[in-house]
Amino acid sequence: MAVRPDGVFINVPFDRRYRKLFHALVFTVHECGFFARCALEGDDGSQMRMDKLYDIIGDCPLGIHDLSRTTLDSVNRLPRFNMPLELGIFLGAKRYGGPTQRRKSCLILERDSYRYQKFCSDIAGQDIRAHHDTAEDAIVAVRNWLRAARPTMPMPGGDALARRYVQFRLDFPRMCDVREVDRLDPPFLDYRTLVAGWLDENPRVGSRDA
Repeated sequence: MAVRPDGVFINVPFDRRYRKLFHALVFTVHECGFFARCALEGDDGSQMRMDKLYDIIGDCPLGIHDLSRTTLDSVNRLPRFNMPLELGIFLGAKRYGGPTQRRKSCLILERDSYRYQKFCSDIAGQDIRAHHDTAEDAIVAVRNWLRAARPTMPMPGGDALARRYVQFRLDFPRMCDVREVDRLDPPFLDYRTLVAGWLDENPRVGSRDA
């Protein structure tokens, strides 16, 4: 995929428990005028996973990183460190990359305020936003960050955006049925297409910069 100046790398868990937040994040990114990207967008068996991540991170000026699931796995009793690893790669690109990479901006999400200090204290001092495992709080956090990252771009306020997401979710099962997409676990590329299509068919009326 060609480099997009509106690309937002989404670094989150991809399991069933996190799906409601992941879907809300993708919707928010697109409703605010950006383009969501993540490791699920490619299915090239010849490409190493880390190479794919390097490419996407290098392409995206913006990134969302959720550390809320850095917890012990119920089977192996070991923590999941994929999200902190990918955050580190993103921050490394910003610190050591060229002029374009140094303009990167990221949002770090957590479930609760200050929980990250127990397992990743080196990021203390950065703005960490808590979503409390709710789509509404995640939507507002992402919207406010994107607003600050691109202050000249008009976008809806957080409450209005959350209401739009509720309407989208009401329409979502019908859209999946029409397109013969699994409504319970839609592939990322299909979900992104459904979001973009719904936004095209349901433009905001009388919106103004909040």
